[in-house]
Amino acid sequence: VNSLSLKEGEDDLLEKARAVRRYGASVVLMAFDERGQADTTERKVEILERGYRLLVERAGFGPHDVVLDPCILAVATGIEEHAAYAKAFIEATRLLKDRCPGALVSGGVSNLSFSFRGNDRVREAMHSAFLFHAIAAGMDMGIVNAGALPVYEDIPAELRDAIEDVLFNRRADATERLLELAQKYRKT
Repeated sequence: VNSLSLKEGEDDLLEKARAVRRYGASVVLMAFDERGQADTTERKVEILERGYRLLVERAGFGPHDVVLDPCILAVATGIEEHAAYAKAFIEATRLLKDRCPGALVSGGVSNLSFSFRGNDRVREAMHSAFLFHAIAAGMDMGIVNAGALPVYEDIPAELRDAIEDVLFNRRADATERLLELAQKYRKT
């Protein structure tokens, strides 16, 4: 079932989770709680670890029937707070795989590249580079157009480096550099 969250509190989550379990389904748990959507590593881990414990310890789910979604959020938007979103997902994934044994991690990959709508080549390269690192951190599945993903090693080095500067928030001017470079890779 996609998806449950802690938006309405623990009692609401447990009520819905028990109904899902009665039908024999697995559950996707989103990184939302009573205070809103998680956007930092710490909040993602805090919310999803809390939800995981409730699902496994109180609602009776097997750990393998819990899919954690730390929420992939858009980067390179020009909004400073968004600069660390990709890195936060990857770091949270690594921590969640350790703290929530048996749970799976998923996410909607296309959210990452909303800033580059209309430039499929850059979006696809962003998705490929992100998945390369997120899978290494423990991501198990993602919602993505797999047929449109270039092989990570086939992404031109200058584009891959600029994308990874954005993904890992390595430079203050990472977004501007990628926006400039993106013009070169726009399909005509």
